[in-house]
Amino acid sequence: MRFLLLLVPTLLAAQTYDIVLQRGRVMDPESGLDAVRSVGINGKKVAAISTAELHGKVEVNATGLVIAPGFIDLHQHSQTPEAYALKAMDGVTTALELEVGAYPVSTWYAAREGKSLIHFGASSGHIPARMFVMHDTGDLLPRDGAVNRPATVEERRAIEAAVEKGLDEGGLGMGMGLVYTPTAGSEEILNLFYLAAGFPRRPVFVHIRDDKNIVGSLQEVMADALVSGVPLHIVHLNSVATDKTAEALRMVDGARAHGLDVTAEAYPYTAGMTDIASAVYANWETQPADFFAHLLWPPTGERLTRESFARYRQQGGMVAQFRNTEEMVRLAISHPGVMIATDGILEHPRSAGSYARLLGKYVREDKALTLMDAIRKSSLLPAQRLETMSTQMKQKGRIQVGSDADISVFDAARVIDKSTFENPKQYSEGFRYVLVEGTFVVRDGRLQTGVTPGQGIRAQ
Repeated sequence: MRFLLLLVPTLLAAQTYDIVLQRGRVMDPESGLDAVRSVGINGKKVAAISTAELHGKVEVNATGLVIAPGFIDLHQHSQTPEAYALKAMDGVTTALELEVGAYPVSTWYAAREGKSLIHFGASSGHIPARMFVMHDTGDLLPRDGAVNRPATVEERRAIEAAVEKGLDEGGLGMGMGLVYTPTAGSEEILNLFYLAAGFPRRPVFVHIRDDKNIVGSLQEVMADALVSGVPLHIVHLNSVATDKTAEALRMVDGARAHGLDVTAEAYPYTAGMTDIASAVYANWETQPADFFAHLLWPPTGERLTRESFARYRQQGGMVAQFRNTEEMVRLAISHPGVMIATDGILEHPRSAGSYARLLGKYVREDKALTLMDAIRKSSLLPAQRLETMSTQMKQKGRIQVGSDADISVFDAARVIDKSTFENPKQYSEGFRYVLVEGTFVVRDGRLQTGVTPGQGIRAQ
């Protein structure tokens, strides 16, 4: 037996691999491996992890660099080539639209097949289905027809049929943004949970209804998940809970301890962002005058007043809202069960910089969590949330023999975000190599052009 163990590194070293990442610090969050190893890649898979140097047609000197699973972002709204480039330079190999979702799902996937730098996917979205059925004129989010009145019985049936069709077409669960559809009553939402129950193991990804009533809003979706038997995922928990983040985490922990399949995510920024014309800002004209200073209009960099708020709300557009604190951000991102997801839109720096910020500011500088924890929250936990419904995810989020060669290689000593509100489309620094299914999309710190290895991630 000892002879065979000694022979294995020799046999591995004798082979020639397509790509070798030589002598990097391999960090696999599932097995706990954290050691200097060489990684051999053949085709789209990791073929070897060795203490000895390996031989490859392409060899990368990864000495002093971390070799980690590619990051999996469960919450990326901007799904364009420009956005995918920013994600790749931030270590992301899979970016999914799971909160708002898509409609029609098949059309959404078809538009990206064979054209994507990184992996992509979407849930079957309640918001876009409701907008379609109720003739809403909004873009990403509703602003009139799907906001201003309850759906009729016939419209609710049409919405359910549209969502069901998206699930039939491989949608990754159901997306919901209850705060954006305030006229969708509790019965409409519960019936959609019952609908999702017909597609086992597919979660509902939900932006809860009311950030002023965190307890009641969480109770609503937890109760719906319990009675329907549907897995539940709460998006950007700390940005909706703000100063009640500790109470929200306590509720999630309690529900999990008593058997509810519920998970949560957070992003590492104190400012949120959404459409100023959406239902989130309904009746804000009555807020105290000094409240509007919490809002930033990115195109001009101005803090808003009551007058400018009314003007921009009329035209629509993305507005930043500074309502969270560093204390609440750290509390959420360091919680063992909370995943990292960006809520990415091109106008907010979180789309381009969330993972570099996590690794640079919160791991290296603030020591709010360990490097392995940050990697686990960014790769393994999202993969595990999805793998019960998508076999494609079972080999992602890991660095192991047989796993997909979706890999991020970065310099832990210098990785940092560069994206700002003034210039949100700036690439992160420190990601030296990023591979998607064994193809370099970032090489020597530079984005690669003319490559489209990204695949559609679907429920199977």
